[in-house]
This record gives sequence, structure tokens and C-alpha cells, in this order.
Amino acid sequence: MPRAGMPLKRCLINYPMMKTKPETIAQMSEYLGLKNLAGQHTELIKRSHEKQLGLLDFLELVLRDEVVLKQECGIRYRIRESRLPRPYKLLSDFDFSFQPKLRKSLVMDLATMEFIKHQESILLIGDVGTGKSHLAQSLGLIACEQGYKVLYTTCAALIGDLNNGVFEKNLLKRLRKYVNPDLLIIDEMGHDRLELQVTKEAHLLFKVVDERYQLNRPLIFTTNIEEKAWAEYLNDPLSTRAILDRIFHHAVKIEIRGPSYRQHQGMELQKKYEKHK
Repeated sequence: MPRAGMPLKRCLINYPMMKTKPETIAQMSEYLGLKNLAGQHTELIKRSHEKQLGLLDFLELVLRDEVVLKQECGIRYRIRESRLPRPYKLLSDFDFSFQPKLRKSLVMDLATMEFIKHQESILLIGDVGTGKSHLAQSLGLIACEQGYKVLYTTCAALIGDLNNGVFEKNLLKRLRKYVNPDLLIIDEMGHDRLELQVTKEAHLLFKVVDERYQLNRPLIFTTNIEEKAWAEYLNDPLSTRAILDRIFHHAVKIEIRGPSYRQHQGMELQKKYEKHK
């Protein structure tokens, strides 16, 4: 390694030159990491001639396209790392007319991601099939698009993963996975039988909630278990009270009461085929 303050000329003597120097625009662009310029330089030059751009405007055109490509790559990377289930849930696909008791204006306010900036959480609670997971996942997708690091997990998967961490003696490492993201989505508490097998490990869920609470990092939590039944369901009244206390302190609570949209879709499909009989 060259020492600090060593003249550049002496540094270069200690390192061999590249065997093949990048000479074409594409090669130099690849070398500098300008991916858009590497593949589109001919088209960019053509556009600059058509618009009769000056050198400054052409440079701005090149850099602007690079910025757009970098942002798109960043979004794709964050979505992939978020582990959001596919197919991705879009907020535009949510049928607010089917759940008239749900305030659309509140959901659209949350979609601005101001709740993350204000370090607030979201608790989605209500009947099965009313769209809680759809809303949670679509908000997570928007967060990825706006530059936030997101992680999605079901409650059962989180507890099971941390429970394995206890036995494999790497609990702290696994905890960091859930504590570090800007937004953590814990979905479907009460949907998976795995939770009931490890209910005595409810304190592991508390560890995640508490760590994020201490760091003012928001989460989205969805469940069909009523608040008063959490202690019985998790079979750990002490941890449950602590979890609820931290979730509700800085949380927007959204209750969705109504029919199941999945059941509605199933009935509509049945009607469709009955017409052909």
C-alpha cells in the first residue's frame, strides 16, 4: 500500500499499468461505471445532434440519464432485498369501495411516507380477508421506491427465525436483520400454526419491537387477533403488555371491519361459471 503523502509518481512506479487500457467510449464508460452511457452513447449523441445541444446541455443529458438509471437500479435492489411477496401488491389495485368503512384519505396520507419521517408505526387490525396485508405490502413497496430500506416478514417466520437463533447461538446477528431496516413489516400475526408452537418465545418478538422502539424505527404490524386476546394468544402476558405498549405509543391504528375480499372474489368466480351451465 502507498504511504500517505507519497508522491503520485512514486506510487505509480510501485503498481503495474493496466494490461489493456479502455479506449472506446463504451469501454471507458464501463470502466467508470457509467452504465447508461456505455450502452446508449450512440443514441445520446444522435439526440444531441437532433436537438442541437451545446456541450453543457449534452453533459447534463448524459448525467441526468445516469442518475435515472442509478435510481431505477436502487429501487429494484431495495425491492428485491425487502422480501416482499410476489406478485407485488399495488396501492392502486386496492378496492376501497369494497371496504367503505376504511378511510381512503388516511391510507393516501400514509402513502406519502410521512409516517416514516415522523418515526411513527402502523397497526392494521381487523377481520380476515379485509386487505390488511395488501395495504401493508403496498406501503412497503412505496417505501422502497422512495429510498427506504424495507424488510417484510410474517410474524411466524420472524419468531421461528429468532427461535432458531437461540439454538444456533447467533440470535444477535438475526436480531440485527430485523432491527436495521428503515421500515419493518410484520404481517399476519394469528395466521400460522407455527406461532402457536413457539408461543413461549413471544419475548423474542418483544426484543425486535423494543429495539426498534428504542431506535425510533417504525414498523407496520398486521393481525386479526383483537388486542385483548394478544396475551392469551401469545401465552406471555408480560411480554404482550410490553409489546402493545411500545407499538401503540407512536402508532396509527387502522381497524378494517367488513367482508372478506377473497371470499367475494371466489363467489364472483362461482357465479361466472354457473352462467355457462
